Amino acid sequence: MSEACCGAGAEEDVGQEVAPPWWRDTDLLPSVISGVALAAGYLLVWSGVPVGAAVLQWIALLAGACTFVPGALRQLARRRLGVGLLMTIAAAGAVVLGHVGEAAALAFLFSLAEALEDRAMGRAQEKLRALLTLIPDTVRVARGTRAVTVTAAKVRRTDVLIVGAGERVATDGVVVDGRSSIDTSAVTGESIPVTVEAGDEVPAGAVNGAATLRIAATADGVDNSLTQIVSLVEQAHARKGERARLADTIARPLVPTVLIASALIALIGSMLGDPTTWIERALVVLVAASPCALAIAVPVTVISAIGSASKFGVVIKSGEAFEQFGTIRTVALDKTGTLTRNEPRVVDVRTAAGWEGDEVIAFAAALETDSVHPLAAAITTAVAARPRHVLSARDVVENAGHGISGRLGERTVRVGNTRWLYPRGLEVEAGSMADNGMTVVVVEADGRIVGVIGIRDELRTESAETIRQLHAQGLRTVMLTGDNERTAGAVADLAGITDVHADQLPKDKADAVTALAAERPTAMIGDGINDAPALANATVGIAMGAKGSAAAIESADIAFTGHDLRLIPGALAHARRGRRIMTANIVLALAIIVLLFPLALFGVIGLPGVVLVHEAAEVAVILNGVRASSSLSAFSR
Repeated sequence: MSEACCGAGAEEDVGQEVAPPWWRDTDLLPSVISGVALAAGYLLVWSGVPVGAAVLQWIALLAGACTFVPGALRQLARRRLGVGLLMTIAAAGAVVLGHVGEAAALAFLFSLAEALEDRAMGRAQEKLRALLTLIPDTVRVARGTRAVTVTAAKVRRTDVLIVGAGERVATDGVVVDGRSSIDTSAVTGESIPVTVEAGDEVPAGAVNGAATLRIAATADGVDNSLTQIVSLVEQAHARKGERARLADTIARPLVPTVLIASALIALIGSMLGDPTTWIERALVVLVAASPCALAIAVPVTVISAIGSASKFGVVIKSGEAFEQFGTIRTVALDKTGTLTRNEPRVVDVRTAAGWEGDEVIAFAAALETDSVHPLAAAITTAVAARPRHVLSARDVVENAGHGISGRLGERTVRVGNTRWLYPRGLEVEAGSMADNGMTVVVVEADGRIVGVIGIRDELRTESAETIRQLHAQGLRTVMLTGDNERTAGAVADLAGITDVHADQLPKDKADAVTALAAERPTAMIGDGINDAPALANATVGIAMGAKGSAAAIESADIAFTGHDLRLIPGALAHARRGRRIMTANIVLALAIIVLLFPLALFGVIGLPGVVLVHEAAEVAVILNGVRASSSLSAFSR
């Protein structure tokens, strides 16, 4: 939180406990006591009981002041000025001038605004920390022939978890035995249960379906995808965006400026007129120009918005990324693994004379065994059905964006795309594959083309719907892919994208995104290593899916833990709404200062009126900021 706003809550971190309902929140108790005593005191004033009224007003003053005066004095001792100090001086001055009731009103309203601010920030943090409750307290772990119950924090990588029907998965893992369905809606935002079996990855926090699963942990119980999400989002709160920096730029110097201005008003006014009148007027100016609402205008909005987004599997890494996300006008998407299922399979093999399909597949699989490229899995899966053709390669070298090369016995073999290896002699076959939406992989042995492999990765069922929703929001969509124009065009037509950049190497993708971002704010969405440069060059880089590469996730500003593309239009709408709320808060906070300052300076409005309007504005800013967490309908699908 900005140092410009300094109630008691500005110094202390929000606790980890879940906040109770407001009527049982002890943090609100001083404000409640102050408010009740203040109201009762005014009733006694109107009833003609001045002594009792004075006692109650002092109780109201002390109860309210105890929430911010100690913090303000501690900050002053550390040579830090804040709004709490302005309010302390204003309250003390009012008392000296004999306006105990006005001082009590100031203390009550300011303490109430601070308590509401702390509660709003705490509730926003709770929504984020609620993700951690998805991890069960205990878990059954296989130990030899028996199951042992341990706490989730003690789970270590390679432990085998036994997850029964209806139980939550304690950490990320891979299914080693069993077949069931899992509900990942609380983690990834994907509402449809997913069927899993041996070899499938399962995220921490997923709920198992009807059958027992044995899952080999791939992460420790205290360091998994859920804990990393919480860590990333908490770090995001400290990284400010343009509007946060604007608010801080205005608020931070405003506190000493207000102090100096008030002192000059009191000094010069006293020299020219009644000292009591001008000292009181200076105190009114002190309250009128305090920037507390401005200081909290952005943080409460950002924390609320980022926290609620994380519940839907949208991890926004900084306040700056959140703000920029709300400006996006162009969305560039990678094809493989983003628009498509990332489950490619070999659907066709054509060979040169004298070669068999099994041989061509075996050559390609031998080189692709250790590759992380999405198409490699399709080739190695295809050869697994032909065990007698499994070969072993050496001196394997991967060329990003081109293909892979190595040696099989005495043969030099290369496997790659049609840009790197022209399918001489098999041009017609390769063209036919591309026209049918297949990615063509060319296999070369000792400098001769021996075959082409057609691999197809089916379009995600939600891809076309997502593109329609983006177009409905007035956004331009662009597809970037390393595939040739024929294959890229076939997939783009199905998705509803007309702007296609095909035959893109990683550098080409990065250059294309740079050019798009120069025209207008651009988001790049991808999940592979070859997408990392483009993600880094985009206005906002978005890494899709828990299976995305570490390089892509590291380069991205936003990470989607799930694969449902329909989250993207909702997330964009959520960011735009949050940006509007931030702007409205800053405008309101500045308008209050601009309006109240001259009214206070010329005596049009007194201390009670200024306090009421100023603190009401702060409450309005807080409540408006909290609205950023309620736009969950933006994520509905």
